[in-house]
Amino acid sequence: MASENFVQPAIPRFDGHYDHWSLLMENFLRSKEYWQEAQKLKDLKAKNYLFQDIDRSILETILCKDTSKQIWDSMKKKYQGNTRAKRVQLQALRREFEVLQMKSGESVSKYFSRTMTIANKMRIHGEKLEDVTIVEKILRSMTPKFNFVICSIEESKDIDTLLIDELQNSLLVHEQKIT
Repeated sequence: MASENFVQPAIPRFDGHYDHWSLLMENFLRSKEYWQEAQKLKDLKAKNYLFQDIDRSILETILCKDTSKQIWDSMKKKYQGNTRAKRVQLQALRREFEVLQMKSGESVSKYFSRTMTIANKMRIHGEKLEDVTIVEKILRSMTPKFNFVICSIEESKDIDTLLIDELQNSLLVHEQKIT
């Protein structure tokens, strides 16, 4: 009876962002135990899942593919980009990360979300970005109203081992006190 209350995970929708979609779809197929089938080409169910949430215009370009492996490889070639394109994307993300600053009036949660979105995209594109680099970036890019708490954190904690979640928690507590 417990299975009646189980919610089926949604099939990831392909929106043109291959790297993000492929992570979600691979995880989905693994959860359904179809990933090995997709890898081995025994795959009507895997192919069905791939077809279910791809836009019609994209679907038209892969209908001639016979197996889920061919579909997967075709989409990877079309949408993931080659090494040069990935390098250009990574350079743009590095620049975005370098110039990133907390905006006046922006909440800590929103700023962390923006920062982690960029950092995760960089990691997807192959950047070896350590948590300490993200922590240091956040500490030096907060608005001046956080200067006091940043000094306190830098003096009382080992920045090399400070987790991003711990930093966010400390800054959220401070934000709640000053608002």
